[in-house]
Amino acid sequence: MGIAGIRRRTLAAGAVALGVLGAAPDAAAQQAAYLNFNDLTRELRALTNGTDRARLRSLGRSHEGREIWLVEIGNPAGAPLETRPGVLVVGNLSGDHLVGSALAVETVRHLLTAGADSAVTDVLNTRVVYVVPRLNPDAAEAMFAAVKQDRGRNARAFDDDNDGRVDEDPAEDLNGDGLITVMRKRDPSGAYLVHPDDSRLMKKADPSQGEAGTFTLYVEGRDTDGDGYLNEDGVGGVDLDRNFQHAYPYWERDAGPHMLSEPEARALMDFVIAHRNIGAILTYGHSDNVVTPPDARGNLADAQVLDLPAFALASHADLFDKGVFAAGPRGGGGFGGFGGFGGGGLPQLRGAQPGRDNDPNAGRRPATTVNTADLKYFEAVSKAYKEVTGITRVGVNRTAEGAFFQYGYYQFGVPSFSTQGWGLPQRPRDADSAAAQGQAARAGAAQGGADATILTALDSAGVDAFVPWMPFTHPELGPVEIGGFRPYAVTNPPPADLAELGRKHGAFTVKLAAMLPRVRIADTKVTSHGGGVFTVTVEVENAGYFPTSLQHGVVARSVQPTTVQIQVPPEAVLTGAAKSSTVQRLDGSGARERFTWVVRGQQGATVEIRARSQKAGTATATVTLR
Repeated sequence: MGIAGIRRRTLAAGAVALGVLGAAPDAAAQQAAYLNFNDLTRELRALTNGTDRARLRSLGRSHEGREIWLVEIGNPAGAPLETRPGVLVVGNLSGDHLVGSALAVETVRHLLTAGADSAVTDVLNTRVVYVVPRLNPDAAEAMFAAVKQDRGRNARAFDDDNDGRVDEDPAEDLNGDGLITVMRKRDPSGAYLVHPDDSRLMKKADPSQGEAGTFTLYVEGRDTDGDGYLNEDGVGGVDLDRNFQHAYPYWERDAGPHMLSEPEARALMDFVIAHRNIGAILTYGHSDNVVTPPDARGNLADAQVLDLPAFALASHADLFDKGVFAAGPRGGGGFGGFGGFGGGGLPQLRGAQPGRDNDPNAGRRPATTVNTADLKYFEAVSKAYKEVTGITRVGVNRTAEGAFFQYGYYQFGVPSFSTQGWGLPQRPRDADSAAAQGQAARAGAAQGGADATILTALDSAGVDAFVPWMPFTHPELGPVEIGGFRPYAVTNPPPADLAELGRKHGAFTVKLAAMLPRVRIADTKVTSHGGGVFTVTVEVENAGYFPTSLQHGVVARSVQPTTVQIQVPPEAVLTGAAKSSTVQRLDGSGARERFTWVVRGQQGATVEIRARSQKAGTATATVTLR
């Protein structure tokens, strides 16, 4: 992956002027850094000013009035950009995933500064790339605050605990280290134990194994509103990557009051609906279907989440059972940040489930797995991604619910991908390190979450991802210890890695764009029968890799058929194909479809043939009747 063997760097010290976390940035970090909103805006303007190949514009504004920037990239010479096959890249949907916006910016840089790179030139001349670097700018600013806390949710004020007040009991930095982590308190009725394989971590006690809990965990802070719960109503409301129209998690507090409830999500959706030429989507987020593609049944990989933050959040989980329609245990839903939800023990507040009045056998249910006919394309993209980036293992992997990339496939009908944008170090080869890796894997399996595996991998790469437990006298709880995963450390790589990661993801975006379908008229033939009657034959080819529509796009009717039209009056078509003929799906890699018309016309006249595909562009050819 590229972070093995790096020098030891701390991810959670204060932000410097360029938005770099940690000590003074070295030369590599200066080339690509975590940028606050103002610096991001300046960088995008610097990249797009003075070139006709890129245009910067705003899709809309966030809750706090920040612009949601879009960069449109393509050589304006040739076909209009809106008619070309397009790739949409979206970063930073969850506010704490700033690596997504960093990779998006570096993708823009790669496309605009690659010089004589023939692959980039071809994409710029024949495709269009749309880049939304930061969909959630309000939450992203939390990374640059004096006190740092993983915050995935946007700035919508929200009554998390249903008490009629909003954002009144946020987490607090009690020990003054500038970080919001976790508190553990000895408690004979607690549910958790110190993990036997790593004393930094915790595990849930298993009574069947003779284990009794000795600790209760909390998010760092106090009971500000005096309701008996700690930090249950923090700042922010909606994780945008849970606000879209597929597998939407109804009534979960970070998903919003309804689908597309947020101005940021609505701005992106308005753009997508207006740009049906988008033929593939790449998002940077907490869920993965790229490093590990869907399995043979079309299911995504199992979630890998951090238990430690989830154990802390579980201390007030029962509060959220009140005032909702349904509750039950949920698993694997979050990644462990305090702005969202972890994967253990939190309530599943969902609705719209099959029931007596919603017979699952009545009519066709929405698809929830990738169509088996489409799997080969996901596998091919996964292979290309791993070859280009070198990333073969991810850390956290959140269960996708209401994610934008799900909308992209299931509703918009195109190949749609999500990736963390960085991964865990490769497995070490020496015996001692391999033993440590095996111990971490066993610890992770015993614990149920990914804590031990991730922490051991980051330790081996020199990433300081964990704050040691230190004693503290809590004003309400008494003696506690404060420590845990550093905010942002598990979901964002060290800044010095961003330039190289960005270059690789820029190259992958070029490769993905080159895979888009592309129609062309490959062959034409005219046969004269005398008396002004002619047979016109054309072969339309898909010169790209992807088909003009995935099979799910056909099933969902979300992608228009490819249309092939002969430009003669309707009455001039005597027999053969219809004047305007269609093909629902044309496979890629040179697959062709033949169309034949018998027409009446004047000797020597020219006739135009037009092929138009929603995702594969347009092509024309002119034949002479002779």
